[in-house]
Amino acid sequence: MRSTRLVLLEGHVNRARWNVGVAMLLLLSLILVAGRADAGTAAACEGGGFSLVLPGGTVSGSQKDTIPAGALGESFLVKGKYVEFEVGSATFGIRNYTLTGAPNPLDITGGRRTTIFAGKTPDHRGLTLTDDLVLELKDADIVIERTGPGLSMKIQAKDCAQGGIFQMEPARGDGTVTDITHTLATDPSDPTMTVFYFNNPNFQPGNFPPLPLCPAGGPFTPECYPVPVRPRINFANDFSAKFVGRDSPQVAARLNQFGGLSTWRVASGGRMGMVLGEDAVEVAPPATTCVANCQAQDRVRGKFPVLGFPFPVPTASRVTPQFP
Repeated sequence: MRSTRLVLLEGHVNRARWNVGVAMLLLLSLILVAGRADAGTAAACEGGGFSLVLPGGTVSGSQKDTIPAGALGESFLVKGKYVEFEVGSATFGIRNYTLTGAPNPLDITGGRRTTIFAGKTPDHRGLTLTDDLVLELKDADIVIERTGPGLSMKIQAKDCAQGGIFQMEPARGDGTVTDITHTLATDPSDPTMTVFYFNNPNFQPGNFPPLPLCPAGGPFTPECYPVPVRPRINFANDFSAKFVGRDSPQVAARLNQFGGLSTWRVASGGRMGMVLGEDAVEVAPPATTCVANCQAQDRVRGKFPVLGFPFPVPTASRVTPQFP
């Protein structure tokens, strides 16, 4: 008969081997998820890259440069393969933020040019941007910055078919807030292309257990996830069953919410971002508090459960009225 100590020792060894095996499986699952995330991000941005279309010519190609204030005109165009938008030189307000509908395996437009925002308008309360523009172009990314007396603005964007691909970052010398109004695009000639906010019925507290019920580190599933489900306001249209997005605030608070308009109060150094596609309908934690060197980047795709959204969006779920 073997001693009790030996039996216990073998039990400890077996449990240790089992724990190592579980850890290896968890590590492998995370590696596979990361691999899928990298592949997804790369596919969404394949061939992407921005040019800056100025009144006097076009700037393109990987570079860091300074554009003289006199060369900017009243506005300029940021033009990419998947994304285009106009920028007001004195305010960095955005007009006609558009997905081009260029072919991509992760396209959410149904292959149709889709204007999402008619405007993203910051209220600088009389301050303006007057200095030269600092530009960085690299791969699918663009960063533009400009300052003026008591004010600076920074925009980061990615030329990708979906993901976390835009953010606007205001900073004021007096340290006070900036209100930014988002106006969704309307298309009177084709109502199916009008974009609207809605309360996503798939994001209801209690759909899943309120606390994580999974091993540390995952893998994450609808039954095992790192954050609770909270109500979610998304935007969509009636044309594409894949087109969905959401506003992504960081150190910002929503002041109002209508069907076609929302206004946000953003701390100096905070930001207002935007997320499109699958990342907009996943159960994920809110943005971290960041007021310096905040980055616009895609989150890890597939790490959190994706709850999706109903298409067409039920009338009862749409935010009303459309405008104040």
